[in-house]
Amino acid sequence: MFCKSFTKYNRRKTNVVNIGNLPLGGENPVRIQSMINVATTDIDAAVVQCKKIAKAGADYVRATAQGLPEANALQIIKSKLAEKNINIPLIADVHFNRNAAKIAAQYVEKVRINPGNFIDKTTNGKKNLNTDEYSAELQYLRNEFISLICICKQHKTALRIGVNHGSLSERIMNRYGDTPEGMVESAMEFLRICKDEDFEDVVVSMKSSNTRVMVYAYRLLVEKMDAEKMNFPLHIGVTEAGDGADARIKSAVGAGTLLADGLGDTIRVSLTEDPENEIPVAKILINYFKGREKHKFIPDVDAKKYFPYTYSQRKTKAANIFGGKNQIATVADLSHINPIYDKDFEELGFVKNGKKWDKTSNSPDAVYTGSSLFDSQIQGITILSDEMENLVRCDISCFNDDFFEWIKKNPQNILMIESANTNAVAELRACFFMLENANAHNPVIIHRSYDDKSVESLQIKAACDFGALLVDGFGDALCLQNTKIESAKLVKLCFSILQAARVRFSKTEFIACPSCGRTLFDIQKTLTEIKNQTSHLKHLKIAVMGCIVNGTGEMADADYGYVGAGTGKISLYKNKILVKRNIPQQNAVDELVALIKENGDWTDKIAELC
Repeated sequence: MFCKSFTKYNRRKTNVVNIGNLPLGGENPVRIQSMINVATTDIDAAVVQCKKIAKAGADYVRATAQGLPEANALQIIKSKLAEKNINIPLIADVHFNRNAAKIAAQYVEKVRINPGNFIDKTTNGKKNLNTDEYSAELQYLRNEFISLICICKQHKTALRIGVNHGSLSERIMNRYGDTPEGMVESAMEFLRICKDEDFEDVVVSMKSSNTRVMVYAYRLLVEKMDAEKMNFPLHIGVTEAGDGADARIKSAVGAGTLLADGLGDTIRVSLTEDPENEIPVAKILINYFKGREKHKFIPDVDAKKYFPYTYSQRKTKAANIFGGKNQIATVADLSHINPIYDKDFEELGFVKNGKKWDKTSNSPDAVYTGSSLFDSQIQGITILSDEMENLVRCDISCFNDDFFEWIKKNPQNILMIESANTNAVAELRACFFMLENANAHNPVIIHRSYDDKSVESLQIKAACDFGALLVDGFGDALCLQNTKIESAKLVKLCFSILQAARVRFSKTEFIACPSCGRTLFDIQKTLTEIKNQTSHLKHLKIAVMGCIVNGTGEMADADYGYVGAGTGKISLYKNKILVKRNIPQQNAVDELVALIKENGDWTDKIAELC
């Protein structure tokens, strides 16, 4: 299994990898990195950005090296940084051009290569390679890769085997498809060569813009590496997360789910923002798991029914609006307000219509009032209170044979399960294991209380806790309490977490890369413009990609794609199909809107009631 214990927090033991003067893995803290987004050949601009990233607290900084000029520029950047007493290790990011990797490996502390495009040999359209043909492909790969390993050994340069869901090789795609299994095999082919060559300064990553795919791929990788006695450290993160709150939440759902099980030795939060903005988010994520080894005891639970490598929603019986075939719900917690007035419901987005309340797209599916009183009769809102016979507030201490027998005889009972354990993910997950083992199918509202004044801090913590359960199919509703932050913001956060975990979509999904030196347009400005015009299209997924490296792959399940095709040129996609090529950038957003309209996916902005 991918972690030592489901009930006791342990960090996975990994090799120590030397990256300049700052090793990672082993007992070292989780390291933080970011990436410059200016052209690597613009030496002065690159040095300025490296300095900002280092000042923000990153341990490593990465720069793209798409060609030999960029690879050679890294030597100058490194020298300029040294002159300013900035000794942050430098990482080269290489796609397609393995000669650039060989040049960069002589100058920088680490080189990232992508197995999907390190070897550009293709299968020439042949879908099914026989054993001999497949072996010949692997031998070609081995010969080319060993030459890079030799250079890395000579210059004490580390490597990252950086798999991207969006850019798997043709050979892997033909055999495995764009699956977590394919991602893992893509990495293992290279890791086996590293092991054979006794080269251990290697880090590995499984990046995807889909949080579920990313989580399952890392879990599978760890299990596969353990089976082959490998202990390479993990670089974790959600790629193409986008910007703003949604990007932070999405990153926390993906990376937090792994960190909760002790996986991860270095992290990057990929934001379509200035690179230094990534560092504070990564710090909150890492700090949230510091000291977790000292958590309150959680009893061991039989996990034989748990399969953590594909998504499967826990089967429950419907009760009220929860469970069964109902969508996963959001529940606002107003139990700390007494009495509750009309304004409290209005602040949650409900609209009063005579004696009845109407739900809007911003309001929660239900409201938990605890023991609070109302100042008026409530109609049209699903109310949960402590007076309800079928609402059962409980935690793991309640779980015993008598309790399970009772709830099984009362399938209409809705469980509101809570945890105050610092390792809440493990304790709540154990509760779900116990319910499954007892064949109890009551719907569950996951309830968590926090005490944060910072919205950003709460976003990350709640996304870590709720997200880790949601990606495993656990939970029929989320209920979040934090008395220092407005209830409406908490409901909005719950909706965002559900979307980041890909279990309920309530707004437009934007998949956007963080930009790098390969991006030939202002992606931050463009993403903002596209959001301004399309964020009301809640049924759509729209990708905004700087270049083709991961473009068509990472936006595989997007409805529309906006992809950089060259200097001042944009290509537009409908699903994976290229429909408009090399559009002048100044016209591209309007062309995207026109394309959405042509395909009948456009609706005008209106005030919406649910």
